[in-house]
Amino acid sequence: MSEHPLPQVVIQVENLVQTLGGQEILRGFSLNVYQGETLVLLGRSGGGKSVFLRHLIGLLQPVSGTVTVDREIISGLPERDLARVRRSMGILFQNGALFDSMTVADNVAFPLRERGETDEGIVTAKVEEALQMVDLAGQQGKMPVNLSGGMRKRVALARALINQPRCMLYDEPTAGLDPIVADSIDLLIRRLQRKLGVTSIVVTHDMKSTLTIADHVALLHEGRCYFYGTCDQLRASTDPVIRDFVEGRSHDEP
Repeated sequence: MSEHPLPQVVIQVENLVQTLGGQEILRGFSLNVYQGETLVLLGRSGGGKSVFLRHLIGLLQPVSGTVTVDREIISGLPERDLARVRRSMGILFQNGALFDSMTVADNVAFPLRERGETDEGIVTAKVEEALQMVDLAGQQGKMPVNLSGGMRKRVALARALINQPRCMLYDEPTAGLDPIVADSIDLLIRRLQRKLGVTSIVVTHDMKSTLTIADHVALLHEGRCYFYGTCDQLRASTDPVIRDFVEGRSHDEP
């Protein structure tokens, strides 16, 4: 009887330290992300979650520590090599970051054209396929101003997926959305992970989203990985720091 192979580590962060504006944001943060899983990174607003994401695509370089993607240390790589790493990753920014002067189709096609694709037949087919994946078939001609918040997030997600990334990075994907639309985005993230097999990192402080989409959960607290485990382990924890976060409990005086 053969043993199941151990999952492959796709992203490995070791002892990451980062200082911004004289303040130490990350203080030796370490984390492994495994192939095909959705890892949710929890933490308080301003605690360094988005700062962590920027290291994964080389927008920030560590003060110390290493970031390894697909067994390659990317900390300190030249820009040409970082561009190659970024092409393997799709990013959904918190506000969607759509170009308001472009149609939905042109927004989604933007990464293809930036990569040098000139065959409009290929571009049209890939845009249509990406929009179908996010349940926006037939919306190519609309302008961003005419889209709801949830639709804007879906268009941005289609754009992030069009280059068939191995990893997806989501920065607060449900921020600013009502609970029903937020739930639809959560279910879409989960469905895409299962359909495409992508490795996903979701930065959020939304516990409902976490329990819907996470295979593993990490809690960033005071610049370090304070907790790592499954949703069941998170909910079962009696640690006061974890309980306060899970239950949304503040100790400030009223």
